[in-house]
Amino acid sequence: METTKTQQDSTMNTAPQQEHQWLQKLIGEWTYEIEVKMGADRPAEKSTGTESVRSLGGLWILAEGQGEMPGCGCATTLMTLGYDSHKQRYVGTWIGSMMTHLWVYDGGELDEAETALTLNSEGPAMTGEGKMAKYRDAIEFKSDDRRVMTSHVLGDDGQWHHFMTVNYWRKQ
Repeated sequence: METTKTQQDSTMNTAPQQEHQWLQKLIGEWTYEIEVKMGADRPAEKSTGTESVRSLGGLWILAEGQGEMPGCGCATTLMTLGYDSHKQRYVGTWIGSMMTHLWVYDGGELDEAETALTLNSEGPAMTGEGKMAKYRDAIEFKSDDRRVMTSHVLGDDGQWHHFMTVNYWRKQ
């Protein structure tokens, strides 16, 4: 299929839209505390780190984290988030130095109050059986300087199970 000049113009040189503006709230230097519970029979693990978030052309954010990852030791993570105006939803990726899986976010939506962004993904199930599972992350702003990310996995029982909370505070 041949790409027309009109199709190229609609994907290239795109000016930031209102949806992109929401992502700009993430820009800055942050500290975080993470709490992960990898199973009902296992105790929660906590650790801390930092995150630096910058804009890429006002359309994307790049968030690079450094810190201890429960069960993995010192880790570096990189999240990209943007708004795809053609799909009319938030999209992005997440990678970490502790794993080889590329997490792809798709179908992301803001809540009605525009304080929380929910992102859907698929990745390795926590059961260690080589299966894939559906995941849902929600980034919620509590104030301009505080946000919380919660992560859930869809269990075999058809229910969403909370397994991680990350509290972020903007560095002053």
